[in-house]
Amino acid sequence: MLQTTIHKSVRCTGIGLHSGKQVELVLRPAAEDTGILFALKSESGSTFLTPAPSLVVETGLATVLGDGRETVATVEHLLAAVSGMGIDNIHIEVTGKELPIMDGSAASFVYLLKQAGVRKQAKPRQVFAIKKELDFEQDGKFIKARPYDGFRVDYTIEFAHPIIGSQRLEMEVTPENFTAEIAKARTFGFLKEVDYLHANGLALGGSLDNAIVLDEYGVLNAEGLRFKDEFVRHKLLDFVGDMAVLGAPLQGHFEVFASGHAMNNAFLRHLDENRELYLEAKTMAVPATAEEAVREDVLEPAIAAI
Repeated sequence: MLQTTIHKSVRCTGIGLHSGKQVELVLRPAAEDTGILFALKSESGSTFLTPAPSLVVETGLATVLGDGRETVATVEHLLAAVSGMGIDNIHIEVTGKELPIMDGSAASFVYLLKQAGVRKQAKPRQVFAIKKELDFEQDGKFIKARPYDGFRVDYTIEFAHPIIGSQRLEMEVTPENFTAEIAKARTFGFLKEVDYLHANGLALGGSLDNAIVLDEYGVLNAEGLRFKDEFVRHKLLDFVGDMAVLGAPLQGHFEVFASGHAMNNAFLRHLDENRELYLEAKTMAVPATAEEAVREDVLEPAIAAI
């Protein structure tokens, strides 16, 4: 399996969840072995940041990356789209302190990536594979990782709310499944929490346009839910995005119960800090016809432009 990047640069603007201000995002192709690279643009120039578990500096309302000088917030939905669509190398240019929240799901980012197109590159994909069972538990919540040739997630949530209750979803995360079954699932919150956040100057960009909001009895969004189990689907989406912070594709079977951004990162830090015990670096096999496939893939956009 070969590494991938996007064909061309694409951009969008949107509202930031935290600030409520407009922010700009540009996605650009990247060379082999680049991985995911953020370019955080400000009046003083650009700061470059490569995601790593130790660079997650906040997990309250969203996953926030920082290097001690600059931060970028709400990265999980874009990272989920990049990882879910199997993209290895990409430059993510952000003007502002956060990514746009869009509609609260990863669907807009999937659309952007599809507009950019995905192309194969010349080098084989590098992955980290779970090689030993790991049971990670905190306060009755857990993430259990097992060796597996792929990326499979069995996710369960429990909320004492009549619309949510207990929901479980197990699936193999592939570009096809992620796009069709996961990407459109929106983030969610409870009205009393939204009112508190707004009153304290937080989540100023949050609204019914970019989140499912529930009162004590039901969903306040006029259009209702996109899936009956949209809540667990979004939690699985967040998990895919938070695991992408490792810096390379992760292989394994993950059983998850009631986790969130904080626990996802605690698990990933433990995995990263003990990688010699739990992780195996693997180079994916490349088909015998790979060189011809790469030549055709690289030539295709050039021919189309003529």
